[in-house]
Formats: sequence, C-alpha cells, structure tokens
Amino acid sequence: MAAPIRNGEEVELRVDSLAYGGNGVARLDGFVVFVRGALPGDLVRARATKVKRGFAEATRTELLERGADRVEAPCRHFGVCGGCRFQDYAYERQIAAKEDQVRDALVRLGRFPDPPVEPIVPAESRYHYRNKLEYSFAPGEEGPVLGFHRAGRWDEVIDVEECLLTTDLGNAIREAVKRWAREEGLEPYDQETGTGYLRHLVVREGRNTNQALVCLVTAPGERFDADFLVETLTAFPEVRSIHWAVNDRPAEVTNLPTRLLWGEEWIEEELCGLRFRIRPNAFLQTNTAMAERLYRLARDGAKLTGGETVYDLYCGTGTIGLSLAASAESVWGVEISEESVACAIENAAVNGIANARFFAGNVGQSLEELRERAGPPDVVVVDPPRAGLAGKVLRRTGELGAPRIVYVSCNPTTLASDLAVLRDELGYVLERCTPVDMFPHTPHIESVSTLALPIDRRAGQNAVAARQ
Repeated sequence: MAAPIRNGEEVELRVDSLAYGGNGVARLDGFVVFVRGALPGDLVRARATKVKRGFAEATRTELLERGADRVEAPCRHFGVCGGCRFQDYAYERQIAAKEDQVRDALVRLGRFPDPPVEPIVPAESRYHYRNKLEYSFAPGEEGPVLGFHRAGRWDEVIDVEECLLTTDLGNAIREAVKRWAREEGLEPYDQETGTGYLRHLVVREGRNTNQALVCLVTAPGERFDADFLVETLTAFPEVRSIHWAVNDRPAEVTNLPTRLLWGEEWIEEELCGLRFRIRPNAFLQTNTAMAERLYRLARDGAKLTGGETVYDLYCGTGTIGLSLAASAESVWGVEISEESVACAIENAAVNGIANARFFAGNVGQSLEELRERAGPPDVVVVDPPRAGLAGKVLRRTGELGAPRIVYVSCNPTTLASDLAVLRDELGYVLERCTPVDMFPHTPHIESVSTLALPIDRRAGQNAVAARQ
C-alpha cells in the first residue's frame, strides 16, 4: 500500500503497543508508524522522519493525551539524558511489553506458532542496579562537567547530579572526580576539534563485596597529578583499584589498556557463591543480582547430573561455565578475547575449580579442535553478542549433536532466527524461553532458552560431527 504520510509531515496518532527497541507503534489507515517518545495509550502529534514502503518512523512533537500507564519519572535528568527511556512507563507494563516482544519475535521471525515463553522474571531492583557506569567529560560554566550524552546527541553531555541507576557510592565517586578535575584545571576533550584532555570516567562496583574500581580515560600525556587523584579516590574505603587509560583516537572508547595507579589490579565480585576478579576491561553482566538469576536459569536448563561435558561458548570471563562446573564432569570455554580468557583461567584458580578449561580463539573455527580435545559435548551453552550466532558458528554448534543447548540471548530478533535454524536444519526442539529483565526502564531484553535434540536425531548429528 502507498504510504499515507510524507517525510516531514505531522499527524495525530494513537499508540497501540511498544516495539522492540522502545518506539511506540501506531497505525495510520492501517499503515504502521513507529513513534519515538510515545507510549501505549498516548495520543500524540508526531513528525515523520523516515518513510518506507511498509512503515514509517516518526518523532513525537506533542503529547496530546497521556496513556493510562504513564507515571511520573523520578529522575531529575529524565527526558534530557539519553539513558533510561521508560521511567515514565509503569514497570508492570514495561516487563509485560518485553515478554510480548520476545514472544512476537519467536512467532513472527522464528515461525514458532505457540512458543513456550515463560513469564518474564522481573528485576529485583528497579533502580540502583548497575555495577558499571561510564561517564563523559565536557566543558561547563564552572569547569569540567561529568555525565551522559544528551538524548540523540553525540556532541553534548549533560552534567549529572544524581544517577538513579548507580548507588550512593557511585554517585559520590563521580562527584569527587568532577571536583578533582576542576581543582586541577584540566580541559575536557573536544571530539570535534581533537583538543583537550579529559575523556571518560569508568566506575565499577562489586555489589556483593562492597569494592570499587575506578578508571580515568584521557588523551595522551600525563598532565594530571596522580597522587592528588589517588588521594581523592582513596577517601572512599570501598575503592580498591585505580587505573588510568589513554585514548589517542577520535572514537569514544573505554576498553583500552590501563596503567595501575594505586591498589590491586582488580576488584572482586561474588556470584552464585563464587568469587570473580573484575579488571577494568573484563566483561561482567552489569546487573549483579539479575546475573545470578540468569545463571540459575542456565543451570536449570542444562539439567546437569555430574557426568556431563559442557561447552561454554563465548565464555567471557567464565562466569556461566564456572557456575556450572560443580555439577558437571568438565567445562570447556572458548572466547576470542585473550584478556577475558586469562580472567576466566584466573577465576577458576581463585575458586579452586579444577575441571574447567578455557581457550582463546574464534568460536566457529575452534569447535573442531575443541571436540578432538574434550570429546563430544553433552550440553552446549552459548552467550553470543547482540548479532547472535554467525551462520557457520550456528551450524557447527548444532552439528556437534549435543543433547541439550542453553542459549543466553540479549536480542530477541537474532535469538528467534537462530532458534529457527536449530529447529529446521538440525532438529532441535525448543523446550522453553524465559525472558529476564536485567535492565529496567530500557528497551534491552535478556532471555534464556533451552533446546533438546530428540534421541532419534542424535545419531545422525554425531555421525556428521565424526566425519568432520
């Protein structure tokens, strides 16, 4: 059908639902319009920003009538900060929408007519749940400010007074570093001109250990008094590790080699009764309490009895694999990041776990060698990036013939397409999919899916794997 709206045109729309990614879904004479800044039940005036054959995108310009599930957002920076978009949407409706989005992806993209989606696991804490935050420096009237990018802008940073996603400690550390930067008289980096010095601040917390790690990111050159920074931060007894990283590129990145300024190289976190060392660039789920729930779901899905060989693909720092090790014969992890693998090996040693091995390598290219070394898997756990399992990785994983696969996903759309391939081409049966709300007030959705390979299909898959 021809689009009933032109680019730049403003129209009134009633929003029906929430799409994956966070935009409201409205219909204009049956034509779908995705509206940024609109929630289900809202009547809005919106301006079209992109019109295609099957849908249009628009931005809300005026809220004409509030939907029944709108609430007052508690954050003083809401609407300006580009962070939590749904603080003004009732939490019960947020998680209901996320559960619907997972189910819709499995039906529409995965062609599962009646997917076994379980009720979403709500967050234990709706605020103060993040154990890691990255802040950006920018110039202000009274000196450097430290905060987050303004919604929709890469070139503007708002000065955060209080972030409701971190703890009182996290807020206090940020404010102390801001005061330090002003007393030092340091100039924030300007990405457009490439001038200036201060770039980012990263604060990580061990939520169950009450430890904190701080990393300052600057442009090249040691222009600050390191002793003064250490003195500022060690005023907090929770701070155990202070690092400095240099970014000599225009891109805004914080995952950089660091130099230890003070303290230990790491802090520790406790998950599922295990201790994990967290270095500046180590991956860890940013919601500690819900990471434990996620890993328990993975353990339940694996159905371990003590004699299984488990492959932990995209193992990161080994958190999932190590949490399964006590219930398995052996755990074998693969991850492309050498730094993460070093952390996984270290974490196994810290916890006295002798039946877990971790290797650095491309997952798809490593499976044949892994099978030769470890033997065929009984359970495969995958926790891929947002893009899901690449084509070769997906098929090679399925062709291993493991009786069970546990798929931890952060993207319902790639999950749905991957599960469809495992079903259609490799014979796996989806037993259940459990959405988990790791990130309240944001569009992000985690889930844990468990798949089983029927006995009559295992012999064929094992024959394929043996020939390879």
